[in-house]
Amino acid sequence: MGTSLQHDIEQAAALLKTATDVTLLAHVRPDADALGSALALGHVLHRRGAKVRVSFGTPAEMPESLRPLDVDGLFTPLDQLPESEPLLIALDTPSPARLGVLAARVDTAKDAGGEVLVVDHHASNLGYGTRHVVDVVAEATVVLVLKLIDALGEEVDEPVARCLYAGLVTDTAGFRLAKPSTHHMAARLIEAGADPAAIARDIVDDHPFAWLPMLSSVLSTARLEPEGAQGFGFVHAVVSIEEAASVRLEEIEGVIDVVRCVRDAGVAAVLKPAGPAGWSVSLRSAGRIDVSMAAKALGGGGHRLAAGCTLQGTAAEALDLIREALATAPLV
Repeated sequence: MGTSLQHDIEQAAALLKTATDVTLLAHVRPDADALGSALALGHVLHRRGAKVRVSFGTPAEMPESLRPLDVDGLFTPLDQLPESEPLLIALDTPSPARLGVLAARVDTAKDAGGEVLVVDHHASNLGYGTRHVVDVVAEATVVLVLKLIDALGEEVDEPVARCLYAGLVTDTAGFRLAKPSTHHMAARLIEAGADPAAIARDIVDDHPFAWLPMLSSVLSTARLEPEGAQGFGFVHAVVSIEEAASVRLEEIEGVIDVVRCVRDAGVAAVLKPAGPAGWSVSLRSAGRIDVSMAAKALGGGGHRLAAGCTLQGTAAEALDLIREALATAPLV
């Protein structure tokens, strides 16, 4: 760990040690890394006696598969958040825009003299806080949260281990992208009580029957463009509003993990409804094209192999924009 990152962690830990009133925010449509990070750190701060709230812009409720992570009942709906707080923590969120309707809270906290701590691992992070713990080589934000917890001198109990393992297993694609140190971290979390089988079942493998017809319908829209993505191949599918309404958010977000498995494509994309005339786009790279730069060109961001953005217009118009961005995206 570099001296700069270590310094940032120590400064952030000093801030957290005196925290008495904290709001932790995940990005919109939060995944296990975002919510696992927020709930793990929130649990530790709550255990230390602080008033803690965990929230996100959308959806209105905690994703069902992630509810077992909230052992302290820290999730707070939007209408129950205070006007401001002395410490706002944004996790796994590279820009205020990814907070959705909560984006304005960043400036509100600053204007009120509060601190904004940003904990993230995205290369596209804009550095929008008053303090930052950002490491673009960390596989997941939970990796950084564990470093903060250690810097606080706090115990990693079972609820913390469960939250951190959930973020780790999902953001490393089931440890396919994990470094040796990350496997060591996983072992430590398991020793602290995390149950790998139960966590994977709740977050990755457990689906209602409605998932099957939805997936069948969406996959029927899949198209392969062998010459797309600079000749590496481009596969894409579109989720309709009706299909999205038939299942949980978790099922919709998981479609990309099926589409990306096509060996003929270097890049996969799934378009999901985002409002009446918009699309939330998930991009995945097989390793040759940096999709984070393509997403950044479209107003989004992410990682080299996994990124996303939000686009307006018809599905055909959104796909045209994606094709253009991929055509000029740098090679890895």
